[in-house]
Amino acid sequence: MAAAGMSLRRSSVIISALFRNASRQNSTISHQLVVTQYGDPIKSVSMAEEPLPSLNSNEVKVRMLASTVNPADINTIQGSYAVKPNIPFVGGNEGVGEVIEVGSDVTQLKVGDKVLPAINAWGTWRTYAVCPQNHVFKINPNLSPVEAATMSVNPCTAYRMLKDFVSLKSGDVVIQNGANSAVGQSVIQMCKAWGLKSVNIVRNRPNIEELKKELQELGAHVVLTEEELRCVF
Repeated sequence: MAAAGMSLRRSSVIISALFRNASRQNSTISHQLVVTQYGDPIKSVSMAEEPLPSLNSNEVKVRMLASTVNPADINTIQGSYAVKPNIPFVGGNEGVGEVIEVGSDVTQLKVGDKVLPAINAWGTWRTYAVCPQNHVFKINPNLSPVEAATMSVNPCTAYRMLKDFVSLKSGDVVIQNGANSAVGQSVIQMCKAWGLKSVNIVRNRPNIEELKKELQELGAHVVLTEEELRCVF
């Protein structure tokens, strides 16, 4: 997450509870959700146990604290995503872990550091992982597991959208559709933090006033349905 306290009300689903008991029992075995074939996730994903190898000098052991499920994960399992890991592979692109052991030559990390994956398709749906130190990177330890586990996809996308195309300055106006998505919520909050005004377009729905209030509480200046936007013009 770009900053502590960002809203996650409509963000990815956290699956940390799935492995909670297993991870506390034995740090030499990794319980994993493994994709055995591309296709229907219901048929393609199964639980497996994998003995953890001893650490090489440049490796670290990571205990996963929280992982997410988002559309990119489902698309990866279906084989329709741009990244196609070799079968079989551990699912999950997002998640946060804690370093619990380091190799003798590891200098970038220490025991207790909170880390995120630094490579695509690292495999976050597991209790433990052993990997080279440069396959993960350290983050601010004050971030909550929920914030940290969901910061590497949607908030980063929002940041690049706002920074890569136009040089924005305080007081400028940003207009976006899909404003209630996880990316959209991040855009709203970044705009508020940077002094930008956001105009946010959403689809109409029975609870539209509740949704508008939620987005306004995040910092949205204007929230309109697609129908309301057409009336304006």
